[in-house]
Amino acid sequence: MTQVAIKSPFKADHVGSFLRTVPLKEARKAYANGTINKEALKAVEDQEITQLVQKQIDVGLQSITDGEFRRSWWHLDFLAGLEGVELFETEYISQFKGAKTKNNAIKVVGKIDFNEHEMIQHFTFLKEAVERYGDGSQVAKFSIPSPNMLFTRIQEDEYYNGNRKQFYDDTVAAYQKAIQAFYDAGCRYLQLDDTSWIDFVSDERIKAAEEKLNDNVENIIQSRVNCLNDAIANKPSDLLITMHICRGNFRSTYITSGGYDQISDAIFAQLHVDGLFLEYDDNRSGNFKPLKSFKRNDQTVVLGLITSKFPTLEEADSIKKRIREASQYIPLENLSLSPQCGFASTEEGNELTEDEQWKKIKHVIAIAEDVWGKQ
Repeated sequence: MTQVAIKSPFKADHVGSFLRTVPLKEARKAYANGTINKEALKAVEDQEITQLVQKQIDVGLQSITDGEFRRSWWHLDFLAGLEGVELFETEYISQFKGAKTKNNAIKVVGKIDFNEHEMIQHFTFLKEAVERYGDGSQVAKFSIPSPNMLFTRIQEDEYYNGNRKQFYDDTVAAYQKAIQAFYDAGCRYLQLDDTSWIDFVSDERIKAAEEKLNDNVENIIQSRVNCLNDAIANKPSDLLITMHICRGNFRSTYITSGGYDQISDAIFAQLHVDGLFLEYDDNRSGNFKPLKSFKRNDQTVVLGLITSKFPTLEEADSIKKRIREASQYIPLENLSLSPQCGFASTEEGNELTEDEQWKKIKHVIAIAEDVWGKQ
């Protein structure tokens, strides 16, 4: 069975990560303690991912992920697998409101490149599981951090010595290789997760970004548009690439608040992605007015109106009303629905149960079917 080719995100979609299961948590703890080896850990990961794939298909999802079950972090695991990038322990750096993360970060120690990355095998396993248990209407979706997460968030640079152009060129080239490698492995739905845009959601964060980079906000935004567009410039025509913008998601907390006003022209009119997953689950995300910058009739905006942070189910009629409000700016056929973020951007996961997680997913599907019909 070949991978399904799709032109836009599904009307009921999701960001990708799921709460880690008890067997997986126990296996990862045993591996960290040295009581099982990597092969034993992989066997448990394979088993739990296979069951997760079956569960997603059973509840009616069409985009199927591995839940990021092999990862500790949504971004660091991928970035640390690039050549020239290392994971290290740093001083406490968590920016989340009321929660503490592990003190992990990345640093550049050599020329950035992409070669023999283990996540290609991770995708291959997912794709084969989807083909084995699906009916042909599902697609294996894989997420990796945006190139901006490397280009803008390096804690230490021991190699480029301030040469930002070379740093940029190597980052873009590495991502072009990565995208082609995933495509060659059969990937037709790739998501780029990018939290760098939160630098522009408030005057305070804009000022901090300008001071840090010694540049004005317009130039900084344009550099991030260029980095992503250049990275995906050579993507095959039948590869769907979306971008997810988040304000932070760790143990049901967040990093910051603010709307899309400052970046609306950039993300809607300039980015060449096929779809945008936007966080709209509470007042921290602002209103729908920035959607007025939407330009492309071949692009889908996925409204993250269902929160993945808390178990309470939103009122269906209220969500439908908000979709109608958004359709004043973007045609209904160019809109989709999803949770605002994953359920476990890190292995710790958000503060809800697996059962509550699946109720959220079913809620998304039911509302989407009421609005757009059964897909």
